[in-house]
Amino acid sequence: MGVKSILRSVVPSFALDWNRRRKKRQTRSTLERKKASGQVWTKERLVDSLRAAGVKEGADLMVHSAMSAIGYVEGGPKTVVAALREVIGVEANLLMPTSPVTTLQALHPQNDFSVEETPSKMGAITEYFRKNVATERSAHPLEPVAVDGPDASWYVQGHHTDGTPYGRNSPWMKHLDRGGQLLYVGTTLINSGTSLHAVEDAIGWQSFSFPIYLEDSKAFPVQLKDGRNVTVTTKCHNPDVSNLRKCDGLIPLLETKGTLTRVTIGEASGLLADAKSFKKVLLDAYQENGTTMYTPQGS
Repeated sequence: MGVKSILRSVVPSFALDWNRRRKKRQTRSTLERKKASGQVWTKERLVDSLRAAGVKEGADLMVHSAMSAIGYVEGGPKTVVAALREVIGVEANLLMPTSPVTTLQALHPQNDFSVEETPSKMGAITEYFRKNVATERSAHPLEPVAVDGPDASWYVQGHHTDGTPYGRNSPWMKHLDRGGQLLYVGTTLINSGTSLHAVEDAIGWQSFSFPIYLEDSKAFPVQLKDGRNVTVTTKCHNPDVSNLRKCDGLIPLLETKGTLTRVTIGEASGLLADAKSFKKVLLDAYQENGTTMYTPQGS
């Protein structure tokens, strides 16, 4: 979780609810004005936009998104997902985060998590994808990923057994290792940098001089897709360390290495990265200079 999650953990809930309602009203009003003026994004226009940005056919794609940043989309999230699917093709896998966490991991209630029923809190596109398109969803209670494609079962298998949300069996790590692309639509690394945590696990979270995770793990009741109930024990991020993240400070390095480019999808500013290179560049930078999301200039 990033700075926004930390703020959510200290601001009274009634104030957060009021601010959310205010922002939603403003967003709806803005989008209605765009619709009325003919500024409409159709599936065909979004397909053209994604292709112009460099999204590749045949490459597995992990998508972080902010629906309202795209502009007024005819058909809403359904149209966005359909455009993404058309661009990457049927042989590629489409992945999206579907975390239920709205605060810091350490403060997330240890309620039942259902692979089939628990909603995503990662935005309207991810929730539509989870409910209507994805064929699989991983069973980790903090950082589940929904997947649609020929290798969906492989991507989600074993995620809940790792002991951390981003380990070797997680879709996060599998996607970086297998390769493909990372797409950020209307968002950046500071609030959607989940793949950076997989890089931390690849480095070895015990290697850091400060505790990335809290010492004690938490246990969550989880209902698997087949209806079985299990207990998943996982590490949670250390809130004090989370407050030190400077994820966007890594963007210049990734750009310089040719790993990441700034793109526009619809009306949304975004980022597009090569997944395998993303991991390699950051691992090399850590080995050479101590570069991390906490020390983007090196240590």
